[in-house]
Amino acid sequence: MVMQSLDDDQAVEVVSIPLAGKTSIADYMVIASGKSGRQVASMAQKIAEKCKQDFGRPARVQGLPTADWVLIDAGDVIVHLFRPEVRAFYNLEKMWAFGEDANPGEPRIGILAKP
Repeated sequence: MVMQSLDDDQAVEVVSIPLAGKTSIADYMVIASGKSGRQVASMAQKIAEKCKQDFGRPARVQGLPTADWVLIDAGDVIVHLFRPEVRAFYNLEKMWAFGEDANPGEPRIGILAKP
């Protein structure tokens, strides 16, 4: 549901990171960028609405006033939405996908490519 919503809203550089064995807070982390704060806010609001419709519970959303970095706790999935320059600064992909325990032969990060 999250990935489809981001695709529908033309999110860029969408990355899904499996968190199994790294943390118990969620099963997956999704990181994506919007081209502007307005697009980031819109994507976040749509994901929150779809969580409520599909699962009957609201997602917790932080960061909407500025929409530089919006965090959505959707239960088993944590979603980080960024403006590109903020995403480059924090570089969450590196922190979560390629830690010291990473096995170089095991794919630990998936990038959705647009056809």
